[in-house]
Amino acid sequence: MADWATISALATAGGTLVLAAATFTSVRSANRSARLAQRSLELGLRPLLMPSRLEDAAQKIQWGDAHWAHVEGGRASVEVADGNIYLAMSVRNPGTGVAVLQAWQAEPLDVATAGGPRPDLDRFRSHVRDLYIPAGDIGFWQAAIRDPNDAAYPGVLQAIERRQPLMVDVLYGDHESGRRIITRFTVSPAKESEWLCAVVRHWNLDQRDG
Repeated sequence: MADWATISALATAGGTLVLAAATFTSVRSANRSARLAQRSLELGLRPLLMPSRLEDAAQKIQWGDAHWAHVEGGRASVEVADGNIYLAMSVRNPGTGVAVLQAWQAEPLDVATAGGPRPDLDRFRSHVRDLYIPAGDIGFWQAAIRDPNDAAYPGVLQAIERRQPLMVDVLYGDHESGRRIITRFTVSPAKESEWLCAVVRHWNLDQRDG
């Protein structure tokens, strides 16, 4: 004779197991969807720095000590005045997030190492103020080396005086999440006193897998 109590218990256990499996699958699917949505949001906010186009509008740039530079599209300003080194670039952000420029480093260009590895963050120096580049718009990067005892000063000064290319690394993040990117630029002499900027590569410092 059938043991209906046992059958009922087994049926209940089976139903519970099926429900647990369905719940697990649903939660896993929801988590995956949430990760994909978060990933899409992050991509939607990500800035990316490039040189501005040659036809882009010129920009007038001021440093804290009242030094001024006039930088045409796609170009850089490289000057030595009163012993101070002033550097600036006209840049464009074709990305979809606001770029917040935070730190930098500059040195003479070494073609053998320009493509990598990623520069050491300990070598970067902070900007006196954050520089903002709107999404889909142009802006500028600027910096100065004023102390002759600065480790970077002799090499950068010599490259400028000899009209040799410089390598500039710019560290920046997006305005919302702060996820960081390094873009490596080259600043190369062109005709007369003109300098042009170009991009070597980008590094995503906070890239997550999956």
